[in-house]
Amino acid sequence: MNTTLRRSRAGLLALAAGLLLSACGQEEAAPQQGGETPPQPKPVTTLAPQDIPLDKSYPAQLRSDTEVTLVARVTGVLEQRLFEPGDIVEKGDSLYAIEPDLYQATVSQREADLASAQAELERARRDANRFQELLRQNSVSRQQADQAQADLNVARASVAQAEAALASARIDLDYADVTAPVSGAIGLSEVNVGNLVSAGTELATITPVDPLEVRFQLPQQDAFTLRRQLGEQAPGEIAASLALPGVDEALEGRLEFLGSRVDERTSTVQAKATFDNPEGEVLPGQFVRVRLEGLKRFDVLAVPSIAVGQGLMGPQVFVLDEDDVARARTVDLGELAGPWQILTSGVEPGDRVMVGDPAGVQPGTPIAPQPFDGDARALIAQATGQSQDQPSGQGPAQGRDGAAGSERASPAEEDAAE
Repeated sequence: MNTTLRRSRAGLLALAAGLLLSACGQEEAAPQQGGETPPQPKPVTTLAPQDIPLDKSYPAQLRSDTEVTLVARVTGVLEQRLFEPGDIVEKGDSLYAIEPDLYQATVSQREADLASAQAELERARRDANRFQELLRQNSVSRQQADQAQADLNVARASVAQAEAALASARIDLDYADVTAPVSGAIGLSEVNVGNLVSAGTELATITPVDPLEVRFQLPQQDAFTLRRQLGEQAPGEIAASLALPGVDEALEGRLEFLGSRVDERTSTVQAKATFDNPEGEVLPGQFVRVRLEGLKRFDVLAVPSIAVGQGLMGPQVFVLDEDDVARARTVDLGELAGPWQILTSGVEPGDRVMVGDPAGVQPGTPIAPQPFDGDARALIAQATGQSQDQPSGQGPAQGRDGAAGSERASPAEEDAAE
């Protein structure tokens, strides 16, 4: 029994010794098989604050602030309608005639009244002059001279009254010819020819279609950035474009107004832009998206969006140490500005960041830095095989096959992120 136990123990010891020798041999052989990992060539940039153009659009509805509702200003029978509904009318065009003969007759009567008053004024002036001369000769009394002067003053007042009545009659005659106060498309007539209209009766609506106006709301941050830009240039120098559903070409316009207060309910600032619409391609009431050209974020740190991956602790980029070894750095993301991703924290000016596709790169990977010319769109197109004209905004949450964002973080990555 004892002999059997001794043999079993001896066999186990021999087996353990063999396993130990085998493991040692593998450990010694590992460096010989693997060797050092060769550096991966990747574009690298040194972070510095820069001004990044934004690519933003805002929902809005087209409107025409100069839309006018025609209203009758005189009473009479509507004798003529001089347009067809839907016509484009020009400012000053005659649109309706409301008994112009009647008001012309009134003007003629008021002209006759004025002529009579002027004749009476002339007679009173001659009498007053004559009585003044007779008074100096003591041929008439002071009372008679004063009466002649009073008659002259009454005659002058009568002329002024007649002139006012004539001016009023001429205004009514002008109102009898209803003209277009603005240029634009005229709608359906609210009153048919032959109907009696009175002052205040609505006749039709004219909607100017060139230019068109759009009012929209800017988030606070965008409004503050835009206000900073407007300190150096006028609102009209900020270009705007209008994206329309189903229309390939956008309308070009300009910013006209930026509000000076924040709406307490929505935390937005009102803005207004105008757009030339000479062909009448779009109409008021359409829902559109307004894009401001030249809107920027100032003095921000940004990298091409393809450089941002997803680590265990969140979005990350690879920063090179003094030995050109990649180290994962967790970052907070700001806005996506076209091909650029703005970083709000996690990196500092002077950091050397790998801006190429992080596919296949792990913390500790040696990197052979390649120059980056600053063209983020071209870099993304080269890495993804897209055309530079295609949208290149690619956030880290979207994932890329083989990229660091699609791999599970290793313990080394967790240590680097911490």
